[in-house]
Amino acid sequence: MTITVHSTTKTAKLNGIECRIWEGVTERGIPLFCFIARVATKAQGEDAAQFEADLQEQAPPSVEVEFIPLRMIL
Repeated sequence: MTITVHSTTKTAKLNGIECRIWEGVTERGIPLFCFIARVATKAQGEDAAQFEADLQEQAPPSVEVEFIPLRMIL
């Protein structure tokens, strides 16, 4: 499966770990959200600096993600 996601400003704590919520879609167009605690790259130098800058970009979450029911969080 391939997914495309973008970072949001929303965070949640899962098992004591702070996660950022990312929203996206599968390659077949099914909407989803992910709880991501860490993101890393193998890039070095300028590429790594650009990655870090891009990682700081965050969009407001959609209404669906803004009000995620606690029962959805494992």
